[in-house]
Amino acid sequence: MSGTLNKVMLIGHLGDEVKVHYFEGGNCIGRFPLATNETYTNKQTGERVTNTDWHNIVVRNKAAEICEKYLSKGDKVYVEGRLKNRQWQGEDGTTRYATEVHVQDFTFLSTKNDSKANQANPNQGQDQSASDAAKRPSSLEEDDLPF
Repeated sequence: MSGTLNKVMLIGHLGDEVKVHYFEGGNCIGRFPLATNETYTNKQTGERVTNTDWHNIVVRNKAAEICEKYLSKGDKVYVEGRLKNRQWQGEDGTTRYATEVHVQDFTFLSTKNDSKANQANPNQGQDQSASDAAKRPSSLEEDDLPF
């Protein structure tokens, strides 16, 4: 295979509000941190362990404006894009590096009701969605089975 691929797909929660910076030509760039979690059970202690990874997300122009308008801290979002590395000189003269996900496509996974609930009580969202799923009727009732 002679081609290469640079593709990232993440589902996570916003760690902060979307911050948008506007440029002279009318273009803009939005940035926000995205948290993804990995949960497992430690075999030796039996304790449930959760590791959180933080990703630097970058959206541009109209996508940045849409994200700023509709996304809030704690919202769940799917992003798809490519990894880009950036380097710059810090104020102290040291070279700094950052790896960012430059978004090409995204989908909001939280509803407005979820967003309002997260803002009112950030810990309630996970428990609430589980109980909501239990209350929803199944899409196939016994009478609808094809056999």
